[in-house]
Amino acid sequence: MRLSADLVVLSSCESALGKNLEAEGIIGLPRGFLYAGAKSVIASLWKVNDQATAKLMAGLYARIQRGESPSSALRGAQLEMVHDEQWSKPYYWAAFALQGDYR
Repeated sequence: MRLSADLVVLSSCESALGKNLEAEGIIGLPRGFLYAGAKSVIASLWKVNDQATAKLMAGLYARIQRGESPSSALRGAQLEMVHDEQWSKPYYWAAFALQGDYR
């Protein structure tokens, strides 16, 4: 499969996880998308709260629409969550990490 995408977002639970093959590293969905041609992938490392994820993703996409890079948009959306009393704990927003082109 060939994919021409600047960013793939996998906002579901544990979407960054995969199988650790000692000589190959971790094989999972993000790696598959990167191999297929995506420049970067945002995925989660643990089970995430649906409401918190919806808020984080809304902030992420709003920032991307304003022209921010994916890494800057993710960081900014996470910082917005820090200042929200309901979702300030890292459990709600820190599961998401960007892999691939981080510029």
